[in-house]
Amino acid sequence: KMTQQMRDLQLAQARKPPGPSSPNAAKRLYRNLSGKFRVNYTSFDEGSLVGRGEKEKLRKSYLFQSNAALFEAVELQDLDRVQEMLKHYSPEELDLNTPNSEGLLPLDIAIMTNNAPIARALLQAGAKESPHFVSLESRSLHLSTLVREAEQRVNELMAQVVNEAPNADCSEKEKQLKAWEWRFRLYKRMKAGFEHARVPDAPSSVHLSVASSSSLQVTFWEPLSINSAVVTKYKVEWSCSPTFSPLLGEAVIDKLKDLHFTIQGLVSGTAYHIRVSAYNMKGWGPPQASVPPFAIPSNWREYDGRAPRRRGQAEALDHLLGQVKTVHQHCICHEPCKNQPQSRKHSVSKSLKHLFHPGSKFLKTLKRGLYLTAIFYKDDNILVTHEDQIPVVEIDDTYSCLLMQDFLWLTKVSCMWDEILWLRQCVTVSQSSCSCILQTRFKMLLAISQMQGLLGIQDLGQVFFEPIKDKQGNILIVTLKEVKTNQTFESVRWVPICKLQTSRKSVSSPEEPTALDTLLISVQDKLAYHQRSSHALSAGLYLGYLKLCSAVDQIRVLVPEQLPNILCHVKIRSNPNISREEWEWLQKMAGVEEPVPTEPEADRSQNPLFQELQVAIKELMTLVNIPLQEAKDFRLYSQEVLDFGDQVSFLLLLPPSDDVCTAPGQNNPYTPRSGFLTLPLQIFELGEER
Repeated sequence: KMTQQMRDLQLAQARKPPGPSSPNAAKRLYRNLSGKFRVNYTSFDEGSLVGRGEKEKLRKSYLFQSNAALFEAVELQDLDRVQEMLKHYSPEELDLNTPNSEGLLPLDIAIMTNNAPIARALLQAGAKESPHFVSLESRSLHLSTLVREAEQRVNELMAQVVNEAPNADCSEKEKQLKAWEWRFRLYKRMKAGFEHARVPDAPSSVHLSVASSSSLQVTFWEPLSINSAVVTKYKVEWSCSPTFSPLLGEAVIDKLKDLHFTIQGLVSGTAYHIRVSAYNMKGWGPPQASVPPFAIPSNWREYDGRAPRRRGQAEALDHLLGQVKTVHQHCICHEPCKNQPQSRKHSVSKSLKHLFHPGSKFLKTLKRGLYLTAIFYKDDNILVTHEDQIPVVEIDDTYSCLLMQDFLWLTKVSCMWDEILWLRQCVTVSQSSCSCILQTRFKMLLAISQMQGLLGIQDLGQVFFEPIKDKQGNILIVTLKEVKTNQTFESVRWVPICKLQTSRKSVSSPEEPTALDTLLISVQDKLAYHQRSSHALSAGLYLGYLKLCSAVDQIRVLVPEQLPNILCHVKIRSNPNISREEWEWLQKMAGVEEPVPTEPEADRSQNPLFQELQVAIKELMTLVNIPLQEAKDFRLYSQEVLDFGDQVSFLLLLPPSDDVCTAPGQNNPYTPRSGFLTLPLQIFELGEER
């Protein structure tokens, strides 16, 4: 018998624990384990067990029979319990794809009882159908055997109960009879579910897009029919012929968390037809052709053969810096440093261990001048000196006004923290000119070296986009650095920010706070800015809005507070690639009198990019508080697509040329809503690079 063969196969698997002796025993095991599952996590959280080893031992004892508990939860159609076990245990711990003694997997039971919610939960967790059902006939035969054997067992137990006198054995057999009657009904329901099922309908929709010059992305949705069995996998096929003869390739997708597939290794410029079909326990359903019916792998750069903007730029800059270093290597300014030993690369733990000793030269208070402070933070804690002070060093005590050019120069220096000593030596040569600018920048380098030496750390982090100024003539430049190690350090304390704020005794009035007081008051905002400025966008094509405003000494750019390293933007779609055909259409758009499409036209309604841009422009105009009718005067930047790696790309939306940059004193009739700020253009460029 096929059932007996599957049972023998299970006995051969040494790692599989024996199942319950009867369906009734399995029910009791399920109930017991369900209660233990509910108690287990609470006890772990509350620390009621003494040792970690005991916790793990107890956990393993539960896992030993967790597979049987999962089967019972599926059979009893207990969706909550199935989801709980899938949430707290891995598929390996649950033996999710190991058949039971009847040759069935949890997913088999779910789909044959047509329990779609449980089947989808199992599929999301990686469940598969039993590999023993190689054909419809084998599945039907196996179910018939299970029903027949269960019915035979029910008849045997019923005869024994009727013929035997009432006693303890009879009572136990009555319990077994009820359990087998329940299992008999389950198997009949599974058999009826299989017999009444039909192959699935075609996927409700199949969308085809160009992912690159050698790949296409296929996105599909499950069939709309609710009467067929649960779909357990999909098949994607592709061909150069609309008849799919010959077939160039196919891929079966059984991981159904995300219903999309990228076809790689295609030939650029060749048209490919795509179709997708669904599968359930009755077999493959009819295929659904994609929309559009074919696509050609390509990229917008193929339109005019343009090379990537940044190709080789980083290498060229490194080479140029090496040449500059070589020229300066034999300068007289480097002679005193030749005999100095090379600076050691301190580990974070060693450098922070001896961070702030009593002889350090960190300042406690500020007097009129220019200063540098470094903020190191971890979670909600901040690193302070042994005197509970944020580390501050002096740059220049005679400098009462910071020129924006000097500050922006320092932000660029922050990209070369490891080269400060070399930069100092190079600037020393030029001091003979007595340039005030060079003198100030040399003092900045000295202060940076002092901070690095006292901390024992080269990387001081990112410079905050604007210095802190007070009415006493103090100017404080702030650097921010997140420490992600979980180590503890001697002679150094991580102090909660809130405690530091409440314990510090201010020497200034609330009306005129000093720069240090202002820093402590606003430190959470600065840390939030630092964290947000390192966030990355998810993969996709975005529409960005470029808006500048100029001042006497700088140009600033409008950015969202939540992502200050990116222009104001909305997402157009998840596919970042612009195909050659789409770019040709955009070039034609750039030449028409109506720059930005706001109303659909018959010849454009079939263009997916046109429809996506319409939605994105409306959303973006609402975001930056500009009436939609004003968008008719805006234009899409048609010179290039801004690529940020392989996964993120931007199309730029530009105001009319006279309004791209607001001049000093010029009124902007449309002020963005809250949630935006303006950054110096150079700061924005550095943040974009990071």
